[in-house]
Amino acid sequence: MKFNKKTLIPAIIVIVIAAFLVSYRLPYYIYKPGGADALNPIVEVADGYESEGDMHLVTIRGGQATPLQYLWASIRPHQDIEPIDKVFPEGISQDDYFQAQLQMMESSQEASTVVAYKAAGKQIDIEYEGVYVVAVIEGMPAEGKLKAGDKIVEIDGRELETSDDLIDYVSSKKAGDQIDVTVEREEETVHKTIELESFPGQEKIGVGIQLVTNRNVEVEPELKFASGNIGGPSAGLMFSLEIYDQLTEDDLTHGHQIAGTGEINYEGEVGRIGGIDKKVIAADREGCEVFFAPNEGGAEDSNYHVAVETAKEIGTDMKVVPVDTFDDALSYLQEME
Repeated sequence: MKFNKKTLIPAIIVIVIAAFLVSYRLPYYIYKPGGADALNPIVEVADGYESEGDMHLVTIRGGQATPLQYLWASIRPHQDIEPIDKVFPEGISQDDYFQAQLQMMESSQEASTVVAYKAAGKQIDIEYEGVYVVAVIEGMPAEGKLKAGDKIVEIDGRELETSDDLIDYVSSKKAGDQIDVTVEREEETVHKTIELESFPGQEKIGVGIQLVTNRNVEVEPELKFASGNIGGPSAGLMFSLEIYDQLTEDDLTHGHQIAGTGEINYEGEVGRIGGIDKKVIAADREGCEVFFAPNEGGAEDSNYHVAVETAKEIGTDMKVVPVDTFDDALSYLQEME
């Protein structure tokens, strides 16, 4: 069989170029609208009440860019391109980062459980089991002194119950101050003296660790989550609303499709999240009628204001509702027709 070099070489060049465009990984990360999944299959309260409508968890899609994806994202609205070293903090691998995101999802589920069960007047018992190091940032003072899995017992002789206890204490210090950290590591007690530093490019100070509070939360009736590989804390508000809806007899959805986003803490306060514009688009595509957005106390650049502008831009009839707390969202749904 004979080959024509005049046609073969150009064909090979085209194949190589095509392979480069669709498979080569650039040092950039692309964020774009994801999905708006109904929470019924994800959250299950034992013998929970059913609703005619649905609560929706809204997500963002992300991935390292190929040349073709980079070109497409550069001309498409609401697709953000970020240098990959801005997405993954210095000194933390992509695997460590994703594991931390999954851990934040678990913490979000726990906070939403506490908020919903308390609001519904159901049985809930919380036992605090320590503050743990999830990751250590390369180049920061904790490197070589603390490691993932360490249980932080005391700071300067002060016992810790939650990670907020440590964060609040460190926030009262300044760069250059030293703290004495007592940790439990592999059944041994270890003492470390660590100097506080500013994080690169930030005014925030610390030692360079990511933390999680280990709580044992027991509830009645039983609750199960099936969120798979979805990470991050931003589904907290919607988790809490779905749990409350299943715990209480009245249909909180009133037959509507309800979406929203916002990190939630154990006091039911709703916090800012990233990519609100993409989540508005994802919710609209799914046919949602209401979208809760963090109000941030009415700040001019709040998630709520960005969500409203995005809703206008895409011409949706979906109602964007500002919320600062779980109770804000709950009251809106209870009064909705």
